[in-house]
Amino acid sequence: MSGSSFGTIFRVTTWGESHGPGVGVVIDGCPAGLSLQAEDIQVFLDRRRPGQSKYTTKRNETDTVEILSGVFEGMTTGTPISLLIRNQDQRSKDYGNIATLFRPGHADYPFTEKYGFRDYRGGGRSSGRETIGRVAAGAVASLLLKELGITVRAYTKAIGPVTVEEKDYCYDHITQNSLYMPNNDAAEQAGKYITSLMAKCDSCGGIIECTADGLPVGLGEPVFDKLDALLAQAVMSVGAVKGVEIGEGFAASASVGSVNNDSFFSEPADTASDKGSSLTSKEDPRRLIHKKTNHAGGVLGGMSDGSRLILRAAVKPTSSIAQPQHTVDIHGNNTEIVIRGRHDPVIVPRAVVVVESMTALTLADLLLRNLASRMDNIKKVYN
Repeated sequence: MSGSSFGTIFRVTTWGESHGPGVGVVIDGCPAGLSLQAEDIQVFLDRRRPGQSKYTTKRNETDTVEILSGVFEGMTTGTPISLLIRNQDQRSKDYGNIATLFRPGHADYPFTEKYGFRDYRGGGRSSGRETIGRVAAGAVASLLLKELGITVRAYTKAIGPVTVEEKDYCYDHITQNSLYMPNNDAAEQAGKYITSLMAKCDSCGGIIECTADGLPVGLGEPVFDKLDALLAQAVMSVGAVKGVEIGEGFAASASVGSVNNDSFFSEPADTASDKGSSLTSKEDPRRLIHKKTNHAGGVLGGMSDGSRLILRAAVKPTSSIAQPQHTVDIHGNNTEIVIRGRHDPVIVPRAVVVVESMTALTLADLLLRNLASRMDNIKKVYN
């Protein structure tokens, strides 16, 4: 199987299956000298861990990370970083009844057709548990970004019909409710909606919003390796994500150029309120360039423009539901299936940190790639 690696310089490869001994990731290309402790990674994994509320699977996993290589005396060494998270609470017997059936909404059918064989215990490599490796690597990427004054933050913008409008954001609420919504009142409404679906053995989806502040101008390339294109690939590679938009996204199609275009303005450097989101003018190095609006979501022509990066991911309803559904077996016979086991009624809250991690991985890789974009950058290193 190919396609388990992501990135060019800061490159990650995830491995393992949902019901195997463990899952993990190898990170190649992380610079030496980055302070890294297991606790730094564990904070991210704990945000994804199952069993934290009634809205998540009851699978009891500590998701404790083990650093196997690439770190010495609390610092990265520049060699591959190998991270292991052991599986502790697999119940493979819960999946015995689906060994010969294709679950609606899952990868069972195309996986079987492609490889002629599949690990039916929780989906194997197609399981959401594969994202543990992404989150562990994302924690390391986030530490690298932090060293450069860049912060990435993701949260639940919507669950089902309950949406938090930007004017109602309270960022300190994100960690105060189990749904990671930036508004506790909205989280309470969303919780009632999820509970009503659970009573009917049904599930729901939602929208995750992710922002990045402090980005320099010029991350990304103008053609195939556009910043927004790579972000879309990174986030769309998360199994439950069915759509990605940057800035105004699809709403831009209903706008007009005079509104959608973000006008520029400059101001003296000593009065700039946010130097991390501005560009020094070559004509007058004492002035900084900003945008009056941010409909573009921080990306122009495939490159970061210095303003806040805004990304949204549409997450589908959980495919595993305990309702009878029509399906076929591996012999092509029509039948019904009822999926047993422990499953999230909504994936969104645990996917928040996954989207944040994939964003951080993309940005970290592009930052390292960007070092070779100009001769003066190279001369700073080698002269």
